[in-house]
Amino acid sequence: MRTILLLAGVVFAAGTASAADRPNIVFILADDLGFGDLGCYGQKHIRTPNIDKLAAEGMRFTQAYAGNAVCAPSRCCLMTGKHPGHAHVRDNRQWKPDVQWSGQIPLPEGTVTLPKLLKAKGYATGAMGKWGLGSPENSGDPAKQGIDHFFGYYCQAHAHNHYPRYVWRNGAQILVDGNDGSATGKQYTQDLFEAEALRIVREHKDGPFFLYLPFTVPHLALQVPDDSLAEYKGKFEETPYRGKQYQPHDTPRAAYAAMITRMDRSVGRLMDLLKELKLDENTLVIFSSDNGAIGGFAGTDNQFFKSNGDLRGMKGSLYEGGIRTPLIARWPGRIKPGTMTDLPTAFWDVLPTLCEVAGAEVPTDIDGLSFLPTLLGKKGQKRHEHLYWEFPSYGGQQAVRAGKWKAVRQNLAKGPSGTELYDLGTDPAESRNLAASEPDVVKRLEAAMRAEHTPSALFPLQSVDLRAKK
Repeated sequence: MRTILLLAGVVFAAGTASAADRPNIVFILADDLGFGDLGCYGQKHIRTPNIDKLAAEGMRFTQAYAGNAVCAPSRCCLMTGKHPGHAHVRDNRQWKPDVQWSGQIPLPEGTVTLPKLLKAKGYATGAMGKWGLGSPENSGDPAKQGIDHFFGYYCQAHAHNHYPRYVWRNGAQILVDGNDGSATGKQYTQDLFEAEALRIVREHKDGPFFLYLPFTVPHLALQVPDDSLAEYKGKFEETPYRGKQYQPHDTPRAAYAAMITRMDRSVGRLMDLLKELKLDENTLVIFSSDNGAIGGFAGTDNQFFKSNGDLRGMKGSLYEGGIRTPLIARWPGRIKPGTMTDLPTAFWDVLPTLCEVAGAEVPTDIDGLSFLPTLLGKKGQKRHEHLYWEFPSYGGQQAVRAGKWKAVRQNLAKGPSGTELYDLGTDPAESRNLAASEPDVVKRLEAAMRAEHTPSALFPLQSVDLRAKK
């Protein structure tokens, strides 16, 4: 193992296209950040000036959705352009539970991913943060899925500590100087990811580059350097968290807010560098989150912060609060500043959108539709007949959205489940079940659920798959 004292220089494989030919693309993904955790989406307690500025200078989506209700399956949809009924990874699951930090179920060999498609068009590709789709031991290694340079955590469980003893760089374990894996340390991984990302931008300013930044905050554990914590300490009433599953914290509300503001600072520093290097106008920057905020667990308090707004549910749920996510896009001269769209879109739409931006080939066997016309304010935006999710955990769930209608089925592990129906146009909080009064709509959306679900041996949707066999 080597030790991180100062981040070493990193070299990508050389691209074949120049920045003048292709725009640079930066995709920033927060971890467990709720729809309402940003000022531009209504947050009152947490400062996010740099992300809010992205929204003011670009486009804010009000009805954007994650790929799924938890980390790994959501990221699989993002990377492959497939919805959860077709995606290979549909839940969080360790690849080798007997090996510490082994990583999650890997993407299979030969998977067509967004980084591979962009790399084929001459893009240098890099990722700093949490991968969650495999490790160097298997086919899901980012290096085998189109990422030239990876720095961070392969495994989601490893990422539960923001002061780890080591991180990974391209398959090599790197000791982090001053960290022993406890509640505090000398080097905070958000800062390391930021520094590595800035270095990559400097080294590849001649582009084009695709920078994927799956940051690990504000995911548990609640940990943040003292200088950031000081911005919020004493501002909220606090109940110390003394649990054992994650690191304890005396001021969990202040810690949560400080984590988000520190990530926002990283976004600001990245944007400043793009301007300094005169890359600003030729770089599309997108910001989102992998699922809704967690609630009332290990010191978190999404009710106090209204992290998921007024939406029902939280991380792990296919109600709106579990899958509705912030989505902001900024591209000077191309995206009109201060715009907003209510286009329903989901993570599987990102791959075709960015491929179209880069002039890359769009696979024919995906579920996504490019939302580039919406970004550019042009006509011709294609719309989904419906959006579909399934999630085998938390009791087993399915959901489908078609226009204003949203159908949800729960507790599928226990047997056949009644379908709930909500009118998101008048009831975005999903508080009034209209299934009894709208049987034709229920029948239509149940048919969509059946059509979109492909059985998975790795991630069975129990009662649905059992009925299909009969």
